[in-house]
Amino acid sequence: MMNMKEKSILDEMKTFVASEDNRSISFTNKEAAFYFTQSHLNNHPEHAYFAGLNIAKCRIFQGYHLYHGSSKLDNQQSKVCVYPYKMVREHEALTEELWMLDYKNVLEVSLTGAEQQIGLELLGDNVKAIGQEGDILVFSALTEGWVIAVGSKRLQPVAMEGQIIYADAKDEGFYIAVGKTAAEAAALLRDTRDQVDRLKMERIERMENLLLHNTNMSSSDETLELAHRWMNITMDQLVTRQQGDGIYAGLPWFNEYWGRDQFISMPGAVLVSGQFETARNILLSFAKFQNTDKDSKFFGRVPNILAPENIDYHTTDGTPRFIIQLQDYVKYSGDTEIIRELYPAVINSIQGSIDHWMDEKGYLMHADNETWMDARDSELRSYSPRDTRANDIQALWYHQLLAGVYFAEYMNDEDHAKQWRNIAKQLKDNFEKDYRDDAHPYLADRLDKEGKPEFSLRPNQLFAFDMFDDEAFACQAIRTAWEELVYPWGVASLDRNHPLFHPFHLTHHYHKDAAYHNGAVWIWLNGIAMQRMIEAGEEEVAYQLFKNMNWMALNKGVVGGLCENMDAYPLEGEDWAKLTGAYLQAWSNAEHLRVWYQYFLGVRPDLINNTLTLAPRIPGEIKDLDYRIKVGNGLITASYHADSVKEYRYQFKDISLTATVDVSPFEIVEMEVVSGSELVITQTDRSLTVSLRDGQNEAIKEIEAAWLQARADQRERNHQILKGVSFAEPLDLKHHPVVN
Repeated sequence: MMNMKEKSILDEMKTFVASEDNRSISFTNKEAAFYFTQSHLNNHPEHAYFAGLNIAKCRIFQGYHLYHGSSKLDNQQSKVCVYPYKMVREHEALTEELWMLDYKNVLEVSLTGAEQQIGLELLGDNVKAIGQEGDILVFSALTEGWVIAVGSKRLQPVAMEGQIIYADAKDEGFYIAVGKTAAEAAALLRDTRDQVDRLKMERIERMENLLLHNTNMSSSDETLELAHRWMNITMDQLVTRQQGDGIYAGLPWFNEYWGRDQFISMPGAVLVSGQFETARNILLSFAKFQNTDKDSKFFGRVPNILAPENIDYHTTDGTPRFIIQLQDYVKYSGDTEIIRELYPAVINSIQGSIDHWMDEKGYLMHADNETWMDARDSELRSYSPRDTRANDIQALWYHQLLAGVYFAEYMNDEDHAKQWRNIAKQLKDNFEKDYRDDAHPYLADRLDKEGKPEFSLRPNQLFAFDMFDDEAFACQAIRTAWEELVYPWGVASLDRNHPLFHPFHLTHHYHKDAAYHNGAVWIWLNGIAMQRMIEAGEEEVAYQLFKNMNWMALNKGVVGGLCENMDAYPLEGEDWAKLTGAYLQAWSNAEHLRVWYQYFLGVRPDLINNTLTLAPRIPGEIKDLDYRIKVGNGLITASYHADSVKEYRYQFKDISLTATVDVSPFEIVEMEVVSGSELVITQTDRSLTVSLRDGQNEAIKEIEAAWLQARADQRERNHQILKGVSFAEPLDLKHHPVVN
């Protein structure tokens, strides 16, 4: 165990926050509690309400003030630094530290350097002293049914003066524990005091293990390296155990499990990071709540919302994503036992859609608010109606069917495999005819009730590129989407020329939900936008957006993470759009991490078929990388170095499979690798050598991959369509009726 005084990789991530930036800071206890504060002043128009401690969607207290003698410390004058595991404020000679601890509803607030007594004031209208348990004071919480216990760090006597709890300077701070009763909260506080060093160490070691073993990456590009570490830390904050293992959708509002959000987040949150046990538990947990009432129109669906107080099935896309992520989990983990366990759920999920929602063309029907664009007004009218056959829903249904075939073939269930394969073919054949026309260089967003295509330009089409085989059209659609929807800070939900485009999310001109899916930027969509650009051979373009998100995580909003939304346009006089929505959103972080691993690094396993695709598309400005990826029970240790020659190295431990090397414009090479071997790929402009070496660096096999003219020509055709593609730019506000 690391000594507490030793230098940690986490300490290297120390982030200074200037008072003028007043950034959001967030921690969770990895169970059901989160603590939110701004660095210097809690004044955010939407988030400040959630300042302080929150447990299982209940407000506990509104933050705190610290005192030195009778003087209240002024946070606005403090120097603030944020670490993955704590916040530090320096008040001249005094140092404040705030800690959460894993799986305990406890905070430690320390104050060192004091020469007078120290004081703590809990904030919140209903937070009042109601009793005492020995040397521990007991308070009511903001939410009825919870109790707060406060004691000094040394559990020495404390005194109340008004609303301030005072302790001797030598106590160096306070513990704040929360329970359902005074006795429970006091016992938790005492228990924490007795083992706090161990609990702190466990929290630090958990984070270190994540960064050093699960998501390890180093590079001479220090910004890339630091952003990668922070984004993994803030992503992992949201992987919790509130109702079994799950992923919070986002903070501060969505500290609950949403089917859609959770399964969008799974690859970037727990699969690319090798947290397979957690992924398995998430799948099994949601499967327990699948609707099994065959008379219900929701038969086969998994919940859209799984919260402490309710379960809701009103979403079409959550269930396809559940099945697709079950497939992704099996591909990463090699866990075939779960196929047997959940195959009945797979059958129900598809059969329910066939029985209740599929039309005669194989399309999956749905209500107007059952896609991810689900905002409605006070009269339950959709702000962005997408009924009855949205393009992304058809793509998800298609992939759900193919995942079903994947599982059916494993289970030797040929009847279902044949049925689902035929529906998928029918669906794809009809899609290409019905969602395209000669007048639009992009896909229709939906078919309406009469089956007519509706061509509002939205980002949803990016999910549907597997529904057609026309690569030139795909490039045209990517260019159109990028230049009309993709701003330097992210992907807008509607194009700027549409009469319903709302350039700002939070404004006095209209209700924020009117803009939510009609112009507001959604950071999670950056993932699919970058993926499509990389697939078209333009990783340099995609990397500009990726770099911008790295910069934003390190400099804007919540320290180390990505928010839910942004305005499409910057405010007057600003050069960067305003961050809006949840301050930390799971799918925003997760999609950023997913596209890094799966498409920039190009590592995509399929352990049910015992294959591993290696298709690196590393941008030119990255000159070196060292990283690790967990696959099944094994580990891939990889490196990349680029100068006049690009060299990729992959060392395999406890894993044997067929590696498929895909580096355009060369032929695709397959190589059988075994545990202890190393695969070395050497690339110049006109040559590609794939070499397999043993543990003593002796060559086992070497292949000179052919340079393929056909692939080179296709890449050039794509490049000509996408050449000079640029980010979307704001128009003059006079173009937008909603603000005039």
